[in-house]
Amino acid sequence: MAKIALEGMRFHAYHGFYNEERKTGGYYTVDVYIETGLPRAVFQDDLTGTVNYETVHFICKAAMRKPTKLIETVAARIMVRIKKAFDRLDSVTVRIRKENPPLGGEVGCAMVELGDDFAPSCNRCKKPLVCFDKPGGCWCIKKNIDSRRLANFQSQFFKCKCLDCPLE
Repeated sequence: MAKIALEGMRFHAYHGFYNEERKTGGYYTVDVYIETGLPRAVFQDDLTGTVNYETVHFICKAAMRKPTKLIETVAARIMVRIKKAFDRLDSVTVRIRKENPPLGGEVGCAMVELGDDFAPSCNRCKKPLVCFDKPGGCWCIKKNIDSRRLANFQSQFFKCKCLDCPLE
């Protein structure tokens, strides 16, 4: 098992619940931690068999560019896109820190951290169950299903863990 991390990616972005935050923007720091097995890549010195840091950075940069009210939403978007971009990941954790949040007092940062338990994967095809790429969001969001209870819901109502599973 290998742990791959990109720490301290810093972005100026326009996230926040209040309109003023989305107009003026602020600074955010993003950390991504990925666990995966790398035997082939390590011994063959092959980038295609591992996680490309440049791709991870690009995913983070793209997610940070889209103004969003909640940094939790941004973190979930990053996590899901990383899981879609790379096969055979054992876990992904995304941490976002919002520097100097406007809370009426001196606060160094507000932070959110999301791990795999937030967005479980399909038991068959391993695709993430939460999807932010589709217009209107994932089918489970439309049905008001909490992603932490999604696996239980899925096992009761569907054969597959995701509606788009190619392995049905």
